Amino acid sequence: MNQAMIENIVKVALLEDLQQGDITSEAIFEKDIMAQAVFVAKATGVLAGLPVVNEVFHQLNKDIVCLKALADGAQLTPGTEIAIWKGPVKSILSGERVALNFLQRLSGIATQTAKLIHLKGDLPVKIVDTRKTTPGLRMLEKYAVRMGGGCNHRFNLADAVLIKDNHIAACGSIAEAVKRVKDYIPHTMTIEVEVESEAQVLEALTAGVDIIMLDNMPVGEMKSMVKLINHRALVEASGNVDEHTIKEIAATGVDIISVGAITHSVMALDISLDFRK
Repeated sequence: MNQAMIENIVKVALLEDLQQGDITSEAIFEKDIMAQAVFVAKATGVLAGLPVVNEVFHQLNKDIVCLKALADGAQLTPGTEIAIWKGPVKSILSGERVALNFLQRLSGIATQTAKLIHLKGDLPVKIVDTRKTTPGLRMLEKYAVRMGGGCNHRFNLADAVLIKDNHIAACGSIAEAVKRVKDYIPHTMTIEVEVESEAQVLEALTAGVDIIMLDNMPVGEMKSMVKLINHRALVEASGNVDEHTIKEIAATGVDIISVGAITHSVMALDISLDFRK
């Protein structure tokens, strides 16, 4: 991850919570009393986000130190001690919610990603994310996908060409859109096109694209399109992917399954921060 971006993200998050200080902690604690606090998992899952937590406490008070911690990607069960921090009570309390917000959300993404990978079994297909991420947090959320064993799709609109339905509708055809793209991009960049029918698959193959995305296709039709493409392009499945459908979709022979839900609607993993006397 880009450290400068982490610093900026954390700075904004802390400003949101501490624009005028932490009135509760400041009222209760007159001095910088030292204490230990431990992050504890309350559910089964995969850990992600400790570098962000480290930045939260670093920005609040450089006297807060991590005594020990697991590594991101670690498997968690209820009661697992994730990390132990020591430092001024007021500073730890001031960063508690921001740290937990990052840790719980990113661990939730990693956990759901790992679950889908487990459900697909040994089938040779990559599970990837999309750009359906929280604005401003894409780098962190895509990092969490990797911690769960998944892979990343485009980070931004300049990473690769992806001709979608609205591009095709506005341009007039897949063939014309691909022609214009090939005249514009360097030869090292891949071209992906989103298709919804057999006719569009054939048009994309004729145009010479690198990746064909089968968008919201029924599984039976998807399997037929994989046979039709016959390794002339990579095949990506997208749409209606969840815990109930992923094994069946993976069995069609596609190379990639993109899942927006692992970032846009994931449940945070239950984690708490407890003080030790």
